[in-house]
Amino acid sequence: MEFDRVVEKRQSIRNFSSKKVDWREVIKAISCALHAPLAGNVQSLRFILVSDREKIKGLADASQHDFLVKAQYAVVVCSKNDQLKRLYEDRAEMYSRHQAGAAIEHFLLKAVDLGLASCWIGAFSDEVVKGILQIPDDVNVEAILPIGYELGKTKKRQKANLDSVLYFDKYKNKYMKYSK
Repeated sequence: MEFDRVVEKRQSIRNFSSKKVDWREVIKAISCALHAPLAGNVQSLRFILVSDREKIKGLADASQHDFLVKAQYAVVVCSKNDQLKRLYEDRAEMYSRHQAGAAIEHFLLKAVDLGLASCWIGAFSDEVVKGILQIPDDVNVEAILPIGYELGKTKKRQKANLDSVLYFDKYKNKYMKYSK
């Protein structure tokens, strides 16, 4: 699919069909996430592909998102930041969040490209998710990404218009100086 089309088509899907997803397609999306920018080229991200129905139900409970139970899989994105902390000290946490966000977006865009649907879940009980998936205390849970095929059609929400968010040279300046 053409890149602009993938970006325009990406949306948060919360209604999944029971149609089986080939786990290899999910691996392709995870592989794409590995191409996201990394601070100092430090790969701090880890991915857990969850297929166990009871664990997915537990993740739904931990996030209070019932729609998650309808997904064929859940991908849990984690970060282990010890090396980032050694290199970047106080900025490590911010860099970790940046690279997790970039990787998650790569994953979501590839899912659309593959004809799959997902939703970025960032609100959940860290302790419960860690317990379900046996994630060590020194690893952060960044997101839960349910994945499957969309059931029906989700109404596309209106996004911000460029004129309302773009400034030139300083905050709130709506006009660009033209130079010859």
